[in-house]
Parts: sequence; C-alpha cells; structure tokens
Amino acid sequence: MILYTLRRLAAVIGVLVAVAAVTFLIFYVLPSDPAAAACGKSCSAERLAAIRAHMGLDQPLWRQFWDFLSGIFTGRTLGSGHYALRCHVPCLGYSYENSEAVWDLLMNRLPVSASLALGAAVLWLVLGLSAGVAAALRKDTLTDRVLMVGAVGAASLPVYFTSMMLIYGLIRVAGLLPYPSYVPFGDDPARWASNLLLPWLALAVLYAAMYARQSRSSMIEAMAEPYIRTARAKGLPRRTVVVKHGLRTGMTPILTLFGMDLGGLLAGAVITESIFGLPGIGQLFYGALSSGDQPVILGVTLLAATFIVVANLAVDLLYAVVDPRVRL
Repeated sequence: MILYTLRRLAAVIGVLVAVAAVTFLIFYVLPSDPAAAACGKSCSAERLAAIRAHMGLDQPLWRQFWDFLSGIFTGRTLGSGHYALRCHVPCLGYSYENSEAVWDLLMNRLPVSASLALGAAVLWLVLGLSAGVAAALRKDTLTDRVLMVGAVGAASLPVYFTSMMLIYGLIRVAGLLPYPSYVPFGDDPARWASNLLLPWLALAVLYAAMYARQSRSSMIEAMAEPYIRTARAKGLPRRTVVVKHGLRTGMTPILTLFGMDLGGLLAGAVITESIFGLPGIGQLFYGALSSGDQPVILGVTLLAATFIVVANLAVDLLYAVVDPRVRL
C-alpha cells in the first residue's frame, strides 16, 4: 500500500507540473501579451517595456517558466530596485484589476465555493444513490420506471433553469427561504445553511439525476455477480447481501465520478454562483474572463487542476482499500 501511494503521489506531481507548463504557455506566451494587458489601452512604448521588465517577460522563455514554477513553492520578487515587489508563497502573481495577490483572492473566495460544493455533494449523493439503489433492487417495476423517468427529466434541466424555478417557487411565492447571501459558518451555522440551501438544491438536482442512473446500472451489474448468488445461498440476510456485498462493489465506479465532480466544483460553480450572487471562485473566474485578468484566470485554472488531481488521488487510494487488486 505504501509503494502504491508513493507511485500515485509521483504521478500527481508530474500531472501538476504538466498542467502548470500548459497553462503558463497558454496565458503568458500564446497569443496575447500579459504586459500589454497589465498596462492598459493607452500605454506608451517606454511604459510597456518597463512593465515587461518588471514582469520578467524580457527573459528567455525557460527562465520565465522556471521563475513562475519556483515562485509557487518558494515565492519570488517581481521587478527590481525601487519597484521590487515581493510575492509570497505560493506566488501566482498579482491581479491586473486591483493589484491584489491572486492567492489571497482565491483564499478569500474558497470558503464560499467549498461550502457550496460540499453541501451539494452530500445532497446529491444521498438522493442519487438512494434513488439508484432503489431502482436497481426493483428492476423493471413501476418504481424503477418512475425513478428513472424522473432522473432523465431532472438531468435534462439546465442548472440556471432549476435555479430560477427554485428562486421563484421557494422565495417569491412560498417565502420559505431567504434570498441567498453567504454567511460564514463560524458566524452563524443556521444562517449559513439556510442561505445555501437553494444553491445546494439547484446543483443537487442535476448531479443526483446522473448519479441515480449510474448507480442503478452499477448495482444491477453487481447484483448479477456469482458471489451475490453464493451469499444468498448461504442464507445471509438480504440487507447484508445488498449493503456489504452488492453496494460495496456497485459503488466503486461512483467514486471516480464523485472525485471529478467534487474537484471541479471546489474551484467554483460559475453559473450557480452568478445566479445566486455568491462571492465564490466561480464568480471571480467569470469576472476575470470578462476583464482579461490573466493572472487570476491562470490561478483559478491551476487551483481547479489541483483539486481534480488530488480528488482523483483520494479516489485511487479508496479503490485500493475497497479492491486490493488495483495495488498490483
């Protein structure tokens, strides 16, 4: 298990370095000029040259990438002399819009996106897996058909449509919930949950529908395996057969799906955060795209890649616990 974990960690480091190289190439080499974007529209040639020197863009490409990569782990100094600016670890540069460190911007927004992603994940796992397992155990019955038709219908609804319907039905018509505005968990846990319930539901409806269909297929396949028939022949209780044997095997494909989905959402749900006005990473990313703030776009991209890669590492380790054959 230790050797397997070390191999996976080495692979994660390699993937993250490759992602950093690709994103650096896209945002700092092709096709726009970061110095021109930072300088603005009315920028003299002398000012542009000074900004290029300040950002290190006058250095060879390999040196620029090395400075960028090492700055993430050791920090770096941007510029020189009177205009030198220390960028602390992990250095992802400074925003063109407000000259604030990109890492600080991300960390200020991360609690919002993490609250949204984790809360929605709990809902969609409970709803999706419950519906999928129930449909699989009642295959080809009315319950199965109703659940799967509902899952297909829910999966076909765009998240912005579901969000608007929830806002209209639960806030404007019924008045059951306040309009979402993020409240830190440490300030008031009850208000934190009540203000995030609608965004959680908007995301959970879409993901729960996909998880219901996937878990149904996986459970049907698992329950047809020979060891399930053996367990039944031994006289084990139905609950033990389903939970201990069927569910453990049938849910392993869900782990991969869950790792990808949760890792992506931790870096921000752009549409959901924009509709509900939540100041998360997704909203920050949308604003950076609109204004062409390259350091912020790059920072969000790297953070999203890190979350997804780390989530997949966690999934691989869970696979090794559930099925020892993957360690070979």
